[in-house]
Amino acid sequence: MQDLDLFSAMASENNKNISENTIEMDEDYRPLAERMRPRNFDEYIGQEKILGKKSFLRRMVQEDKIPSMILYGPPGTGKTTLAKMIAGMTKSEFSRLNAVSAGISDVRKIIEKADENRRYYRKRTIIFLDEIHRFNKAQQDVLLPYVEDGRIILIGATTENPYFEVNHALLSRVRVVKLELLDEQNLIDILKIALEDKVRGLGKYKFKYDDEILSIIAQYAGGDARVALNILEQAGDVALEQNHNINKEIIESIISEKIQTYDKNGDNHYDIVSAFIKSMRGSDPDAALHYLARMLVAGEDINFIARRIAICASEDVGNADPQALVLAMATVQAVQFLGMPEARIPLAQAVTYIASAPKSNASYLAIDKAIEQVKSQDCGQVPIHLRDCHYKGAKKLGHGVDYKYAHDYPYHIVKQQYLPDKIKNAKYYMPTSNGYEEKIGRYMQFCEKIKA
Repeated sequence: MQDLDLFSAMASENNKNISENTIEMDEDYRPLAERMRPRNFDEYIGQEKILGKKSFLRRMVQEDKIPSMILYGPPGTGKTTLAKMIAGMTKSEFSRLNAVSAGISDVRKIIEKADENRRYYRKRTIIFLDEIHRFNKAQQDVLLPYVEDGRIILIGATTENPYFEVNHALLSRVRVVKLELLDEQNLIDILKIALEDKVRGLGKYKFKYDDEILSIIAQYAGGDARVALNILEQAGDVALEQNHNINKEIIESIISEKIQTYDKNGDNHYDIVSAFIKSMRGSDPDAALHYLARMLVAGEDINFIARRIAICASEDVGNADPQALVLAMATVQAVQFLGMPEARIPLAQAVTYIASAPKSNASYLAIDKAIEQVKSQDCGQVPIHLRDCHYKGAKKLGHGVDYKYAHDYPYHIVKQQYLPDKIKNAKYYMPTSNGYEEKIGRYMQFCEKIKA
């Protein structure tokens, strides 16, 4: 008698009872995002810069001359898809590992097989190592000699900046290929293909939709094709019960707010912070507030934000408005005292003040110029009349003997050499004509006239 598998029987019965209004899955139960992965360059949307018809990478893949590379970019930009396309188009042996679960022993097994393939079949081996940043230094070092002698072709994929996360020795032996977030039109095109494809997509359901709906999904997805397709698949499940009509209400029922692509530990973190600083520097308070909001919603450390504001106040506003640094430092203290959500208020006050203030980086440029000169040349001794004379025997050495005390002279200004002889004509600080610094510049000109 054949054994009865109770769980199989239950599963079979349950399958019979599945609602007809549920989107049918492939036999391997793959989600829509997986089914819709492009299989060749004709199906690939976006990344024109690296995969355009005349691009180096596309030509190398088509000619099966694939170099070792690291695919670097945010989630949902096509790193794994590109690797799978290469697997389907190459004549090389293709092995895939995920650095989260794989170890050195897994790599060594593939390398042993690669030696066999090369020795007996004259066949190359490609290792696709997903999340390569998860490999530690020792694990990455294992790959080095085999990548270097061509025994394996390494294709790594990572969402983290490889220049921070991958060994420099390994980086020098591979090409870094940066994938960008897909733009809204790219995502709309991908969604349309999924809605029209009757084999791998949702075409057989003949969903009703308009371009505005696809635009909303694309905006929610924030450049991530996987997120966009997941939203579409869920919307399709609901729409089957509503006359096959995918509308705004369905989308909003699935996602109540925009998906944040900000990652405090990832490269996108630095992009947002960079845009935040540049918006304040560029005197755009609205843009600065936007990036501040993105950081706050994503849960960024408010102390980190406050420090960036203080740096900007000194570096970019400087003496054009000395109060900017005073307010920034008050904000540093306020956020520590208040915490969230109240901390958002002094942060916004400081951001709008600094973005709206006159700008000058004269002090920042001046100190860098002075440091560079000190590092690059012998600047000479401190003038003898400026040297410390508060110890016994100092005056016998001539220290401070001819020093002129500025407060003993009209306007508290006196002509006197302060820089060492070797650089006595050095000029570092050049005040701008912006804000308060204009007054500083005028006063310095006045000082020069008195000293003349």
